[in-house]
Amino acid sequence: MVKISRRLKTLQAKVEDKDYHPLEALALLKDTATAKFIEAAEAHIRLGIDPKYTDQQLRTTVALPKGTGQIVRVAVIARGEKVNEASNAGADIVGSEELIDEIQKGRMDFDKLIATPDVMPQVAKLGKLLGPRGLMPSPKGGTVTFDLAGAIAEFKAGKLEFRADRTGIVHVMFGKTSFSPEDLLVNLKALQETIDRNRPSGAKGRYWRTFYVSATMGPSIKIDVTALRDLKLSEAG
Repeated sequence: MVKISRRLKTLQAKVEDKDYHPLEALALLKDTATAKFIEAAEAHIRLGIDPKYTDQQLRTTVALPKGTGQIVRVAVIARGEKVNEASNAGADIVGSEELIDEIQKGRMDFDKLIATPDVMPQVAKLGKLLGPRGLMPSPKGGTVTFDLAGAIAEFKAGKLEFRADRTGIVHVMFGKTSFSPEDLLVNLKALQETIDRNRPSGAKGRYWRTFYVSATMGPSIKIDVTALRDLKLSEAG
């Protein structure tokens, strides 16, 4: 049995077993964020998909309008003039074959790795290192591109890559508990719209199963998915 702390038990008592209106849920999320650090606001969404089938997989990116609240360190692997372009566009780490070698030797001081298509055959050998950490560049994730300036700007501004795990659950950080409920709602709405827009072709029946939000160290709060989907962004800010 997992031992639940007294702090978490107290917080769980504040949460009713019901579907909360999105804004009410986010206000409660902030109220239950009592850790000694600024916690992340997390979404945990069970979808009606079975990712073992290729036409039921979900992997995409979302641009969070209010940002992530995090400083994102971007590394770029490129060649020739693209190296200078990446550096001028604000990449934190830039290199070619020598950066590939450094990563092979254990260098991991970055949150996002972008590569140009022409270096991907060399980057491919980093798959075993980068894959488990979710750092492997991919065209679907927007991290394999010649438009380095655009990609660097987007990821630094709040673009996130996410995927459904093998059980069909999506786990995404959509801001910080220091954000206002209204700003969190704008980000959550963007996430919901992205998931709807990228519904896998093989998804049958009810797509949205359950939708919970929580602070990193807080209790889960169930969101009324229909209310979130019906919400117009003008209402969300």
